[in-house]
Amino acid sequence: MTYCCGLMLEKGLVLMSDTRTNSGVDNISVFRKMFHFRVPGERSIALMTAGNLATTQAVISQLEERTKAPDERENALFGAETMFQVATEVGKLLRKTVAERQKANDREGTRSFSASIILAGQIAGMEQRLFLVYPEGNFIEASRETPFFQIGETKYGRPILLRGYDRDMSFEDAVKLLLVSFDSTIAANLSVGMPLDCMVLEKDSFDEPLHQRRFDGNDTYVRSLSGQWSESLRQAFNNLPDYSFYDMED
Repeated sequence: MTYCCGLMLEKGLVLMSDTRTNSGVDNISVFRKMFHFRVPGERSIALMTAGNLATTQAVISQLEERTKAPDERENALFGAETMFQVATEVGKLLRKTVAERQKANDREGTRSFSASIILAGQIAGMEQRLFLVYPEGNFIEASRETPFFQIGETKYGRPILLRGYDRDMSFEDAVKLLLVSFDSTIAANLSVGMPLDCMVLEKDSFDEPLHQRRFDGNDTYVRSLSGQWSESLRQAFNNLPDYSFYDMED
């Protein structure tokens, strides 16, 4: 399992993913699940993956190969004219890869090769866009009503985002919010773990990401944030009105 999240703000996009991959409690590995492609001055595109590792690695490898294709029509990331077209091509590739691996596996077992992708980015002259691509190849787009997407182990970190997200918040506060969301998820589920990869894509910027960082388990800020968040929750709980068995209304 994994956990990835993408937030859409007025100023840009903030992305975060964990790196834990496991096939049993005694076989835990670290693999990058966040990838960035760009054409300086023209486009900036990021992807985060969740699901079967073989499937996601195959999709990313094929996308990387296509960025080198001389025929732009074969280039799903750099040849598309809009982010909608990029999402369409990524969806087709994901669906094809899942189907091929599932078909080959059906002769041997019932293991799932399902995967999903968060796609984020911008092409010059257009707005930044954020998509969630499903294993079937279809996708949905973020909006003001649905301003962030999660994939993987989403349920533990979602309440933090619902209560803390503000479209006008700063990039720094958005990173802090995501770190709290991931801290809550890591505390509740062993299949999500450090290090965490973070990327900030500023609107109308097609150079390197505005901010890019990997947080490991010894990161001073992350450890301080986790400790203070836990203590703040205990204090908030203790400050709530007391409940008594002997003071109940009929």
